[in-house]
Amino acid sequence: LSHIPIVGPSGFLGLYWVVTKFSVNCQKYLREGYNRYKPRPFRVLTPYGWVVILNQEHLEDIANKSQAELSLDESISNVGSSLHIRVYIKDEMVNGFSEILDIRGNEWKSVPAFQSVRRLVSRTSNRVFVGLPLCRDPDWNDFTIELTAVTIEEATKLCLLPAFLVPWVARYVTGLDERTKKGATYLGPMIRERQRHMDTYVDKEWLDKPNDFLQWCLDAGKESSVMLLTQRILLMNFATNHVGDVNYIYPGTLPFSIQSTLYLPTHHIQVAVQRLALKDIKLSDGTFLPKGTAVQVAINGVHHDPGVYNNPDVFEPFRFADLGEGYGHQMVTVNSASLSFGYGKVAWYVLFLDSLTCQSSSVHSPGRFLAAAMLKMMLAYIVLSFDVKLDASGLPPRNLVTGWAIEADPKARVMFRKRSDP
Repeated sequence: LSHIPIVGPSGFLGLYWVVTKFSVNCQKYLREGYNRYKPRPFRVLTPYGWVVILNQEHLEDIANKSQAELSLDESISNVGSSLHIRVYIKDEMVNGFSEILDIRGNEWKSVPAFQSVRRLVSRTSNRVFVGLPLCRDPDWNDFTIELTAVTIEEATKLCLLPAFLVPWVARYVTGLDERTKKGATYLGPMIRERQRHMDTYVDKEWLDKPNDFLQWCLDAGKESSVMLLTQRILLMNFATNHVGDVNYIYPGTLPFSIQSTLYLPTHHIQVAVQRLALKDIKLSDGTFLPKGTAVQVAINGVHHDPGVYNNPDVFEPFRFADLGEGYGHQMVTVNSASLSFGYGKVAWYVLFLDSLTCQSSSVHSPGRFLAAAMLKMMLAYIVLSFDVKLDASGLPPRNLVTGWAIEADPKARVMFRKRSDP
C-alpha cells in the first residue's frame, strides 16, 4: 500500500496514536484526507489495521466487483402486509408517546431525548416483531435496548484481536448464549402457544391469527426451535435499536430520518460501504489494492461536499422536497450521493453472529424501509401533536464523535407540550 498516501501518524508512533487518540482524532483525519486527496484514495491506521478510504468516484468500482473480489461478508467478519404494519406502527407510536412523555394538561415537560427515543423505537418496532402484549413489557424493552449496547461493546473489543483468535476468545468474553437464553424466557411461551394454535387450526381459519414478524417466521416453517427464533428476533431488535439512535432535531443538524423532505443525511458513522479485497484489485482510476486490503468510503465527506450538494452546511428546509417526487430523492434511496445505507447490490446488509461458532455472515435487509416508515411517522406525529423546544439552556445538543462513530448526546433534554390546535 506504499503507493497510497497516509493521513495521520504511522509507524511505531502511529500505533501509540491508534491506541490512545483514534477515537478523538478520527474525524479530523478523515476530513483532512478527503479535502486534500479527493478524488484519490488515502489510508488511515486504525485499531483494526490499515484502511483505504475511497471516494465517490470509486463507488461504481465497488458495485461492479463480485463478492469474490471485494467482499462485504469478509470485511464484516474481520470487524464483527404493508398497510397492516403501518396501522400497527401508528397505534403503538401514539400509545408509546402518551406513556413515555406522560404530559398532563398544557404543561411543558423536559424529557431525556436519547432515552425516550430508544424506548419509543424499541416499543414500536417490537409491535411489528412480536406484537401485543410483549411489545409493551418494560422489562422486555429494557432487555432489547441493553443487548444492543452490550453487543456493540463486545464486538469492538473482539475487533482488536487477531482474526484467528476471535472465534475462541468470543466463546468466553461474549454473552450471546446467556442473552439468547434470557430472550427465550420471554419468547418461548409465546412461540409454543402459537405452534399449538397452528396445529389446531391446520384445517380451519385462525381468525385472530397474529400478523407480526415472529408469526411470519413460524409460517415459513424454516425455523421452529425456540432458540433459533429467539436469535432471529434479537437480531431484528439489534438492527432496529441501532438505527433508532438518531441525532436530535434542531435547525442546522436535522437527523437522517427526514432527509427526503428537509435536510442532508446525518449518520452514525463517518465511513461506510466497507469491503475487503479477496484478491488483487485494480480500480478504474488505476489504484491498485493488494489482496487483504480493507476499504471504506468517506460518506461524511461526500454528504458535506459542495460538489455533491449545494450549500451542504446550510439549513434548507425543503432541499429534497424541491427536487420533486420519485425514488431518487427518498430517504431509502441508495445512490452515489446518499450512502448512509450503503451502495450497490449489498446495500444495508445485516450482520448475523452465530452464538455457537462466533462466525459472522450477512443477509440482504429491506429494513431501511421499516426504519424510514417508523421515523417519518414519529416525526409527523411530533409536529402535529406537540410544541417542541430545547431545554432551559437554549443550546442545541452536540454530537459525540468516537472513532468512526457519530453519536447523539445521551444527556441532552428536549421539552414537549401538547399542542392546543392539533
